[in-house]
Amino acid sequence: MTVRTFVVTRVAAMIAILIALTGVMFILQHISPLDPVKAQLGAQASADAVAARRDALGLNDPLLSQFWNYLTSAVQGDLGTSYRTRHPVASDLGDFLPATLELALFGMAAALVLAALLAFSTTLKWRGSGVLRAVLFTGASAPMFLLGILGLIVFYQQLGWVPANGRSGVASAPDGPTGLLTVDGLLHGRIDVVLDALHHLLLPALVIAIGPAVAIGRVLRSSLLSDIDSDYARTARAKGLSETRILARHVLRNSVGAALSMTGLQVGLMFAGVLVVEQVFGWPGIGQYIAQSIPVADFPAIAGVTLMLGALYVFINTAVDLLQAAADPRIAVTGG
Repeated sequence: MTVRTFVVTRVAAMIAILIALTGVMFILQHISPLDPVKAQLGAQASADAVAARRDALGLNDPLLSQFWNYLTSAVQGDLGTSYRTRHPVASDLGDFLPATLELALFGMAAALVLAALLAFSTTLKWRGSGVLRAVLFTGASAPMFLLGILGLIVFYQQLGWVPANGRSGVASAPDGPTGLLTVDGLLHGRIDVVLDALHHLLLPALVIAIGPAVAIGRVLRSSLLSDIDSDYARTARAKGLSETRILARHVLRNSVGAALSMTGLQVGLMFAGVLVVEQVFGWPGIGQYIAQSIPVADFPAIAGVTLMLGALYVFINTAVDLLQAAADPRIAVTGG
């Protein structure tokens, strides 16, 4: 299999999965006992108004035609109108997504740093590596919401090192252009906003990072240990290179493939964890939005969040596959 064929195959698989996910959401909407027309117009709407609205929404069209309209609308960014907010779901997601994305990005960055520390320190037997390993494994064994609560008790209530909730304590924080406070603060030259945002991010990002860090770190450590006694590593060692340089410059590239695969898997779990952590820390992101939508059966909002998170997960895993092929071209040749 050529590299081009590998890329086309992965992209085609991504598109097929997204179409299938959209189909599942479409079927769930149709079997839902909630009438979308009455949810929009209210229970007291007249029969004529309901009939006119059903016709306007295309609900009287053949099922395949309805699915095609649903699919093409989703591709164009039209995810329907929230029953609760009465705003387009895409607009609501645009308001809530930046907070979740910022938390997830910092959480993943922290997870990768901790995973690298765990893998390198235990492989090279650095002093204190046992303590780091014990702390990370203990944290990964606890439910994420419990970690968040314990973190608040210790680092907020007892020590006062971190804020209790929210993503900013600055009243005049900029609200654009990206919606990411750390980035917008830099773009506006507001170092106070950047530092305050990082202060608020510290604890929730660490909470969601511990589980993925252990999973990625264990896989990376296993790969490093497998390759550290390979012929090329022994050759580099014979040239007088230190163990750290051998790992970083020679062994890591050949060992990173499995860790990249695990990273892709952990991204989906991380987004699920972010939704839980947002509730614990009062983080104004997608988790808050979906938590408010579920009790009132706001199906367009629930479906919109599901499609968005599903698309992100599929995109990231496809990117991971392509990165693996770039790191080791043999993957593309053998088809993965």
